[in-house]
Amino acid sequence: MPTFDVVSEVDLQEVRNAVDQAARETATRYDFKGTATTVVLQGDEIVTESSTEDRLRAAVEVLKEKLIRRTVSLKSLGGGEPKEVGGGRYRSVFTVNQGIAQDAARELNKHVKGLKLKVQVQIQGDRLRISGKKRDDLQEAIAALKELDYRIPLQFVNFRD
Repeated sequence: MPTFDVVSEVDLQEVRNAVDQAARETATRYDFKGTATTVVLQGDEIVTESSTEDRLRAAVEVLKEKLIRRTVSLKSLGGGEPKEVGGGRYRSVFTVNQGIAQDAARELNKHVKGLKLKVQVQIQGDRLRISGKKRDDLQEAIAALKELDYRIPLQFVNFRD
């Protein structure tokens, strides 16, 4: 029986490269001189810090630009609200979301079931497995999920006949 998996994965090497590029640019750009602006990857979190809220916003824009250039979806980032941390410094912490959460998996399951296709959807941890008798039904399910524009990035892997 043909199947495929719906996952939400982020290439952490590309995230690391984008953070390194953003850190390099904030260290050398003229408008960041004297602001001690930093962009650091700590585990699954990206921490940006600066001396003013405006410079922090500019550093976040640089980071987002680098992530987009490296084809990392901004939908995979969570958080990022600027907060004052004392000493006149501002910090913004982004989390890199991997996998499909249970509530999101249930929403996607409900959406696929609402298509009235002859497919079965199984939630397997942080991924969905969709199976059906006809390959065409699976391709319709993929097309419907692609045009959904969901809040997390979705990839379709492991398509088997």
